Amino acid sequence: MDSPLPEHSPARSCRPWRRSVTLSLIALALSGCSFDLGSLMPEKDKPQDAPKSATAPAAAPAESAVSAGNVAEAQSHTAKGQALAKSGETAAALEEFNRAVALDPYNAHALYGRALIYQASNEHEFAIADFSAASGLNPQKPEPLLGRAISYLAVGKVKEAAADLDEASEADPHNAQVWTTRGLAYERLGDKAKAAASYTKAVALRPRDDAARSGLARVGG
Repeated sequence: MDSPLPEHSPARSCRPWRRSVTLSLIALALSGCSFDLGSLMPEKDKPQDAPKSATAPAAAPAESAVSAGNVAEAQSHTAKGQALAKSGETAAALEEFNRAVALDPYNAHALYGRALIYQASNEHEFAIADFSAASGLNPQKPEPLLGRAISYLAVGKVKEAAADLDEASEADPHNAQVWTTRGLAYERLGDKAKAAASYTKAVALRPRDDAARSGLARVGG
């Protein structure tokens, strides 16, 4: 893929908080600061299939066994994808993640990395599918839940986002980004009490979180 991924459309860029939350998640996840992609250890549960599109090739058939050679090759492509994504070469990174998932559909690292790229290019339905697969393979990890919640918010599925953020906050109660995003979700649902509680928690964990502080002021916390 030689051309860069599509830019955010003006309609979707009109919400500064959504753009900043998405970019923050991508930066943190791919830099390995708060989420170690290497810590994702795929379990034996079958991941959900990603939707088919020109940029989302079909995964290997679920019934076919994944050979040790395929797993090793998929890990190599995943590592290349992570390195490319960190350097901003998202189109090339997406190709590497696609190759990795084609070789090993249980590779949660590649699924999560690909989901972040889809999310950044506003392909939220594809992002949701990959975040769901990664979360299914790693149910105790808050990051895929947070990622899926952000995409749910982007497509207007606020209740689904709130449910994911409730689960993510239980999995990692010290994750300030989760609490800030949870505050946004409940604010949009009109639940000022839960929104204020979430923003308050985020500010306690990260006092310089401007999004949380602004949200707290909006809901009267």
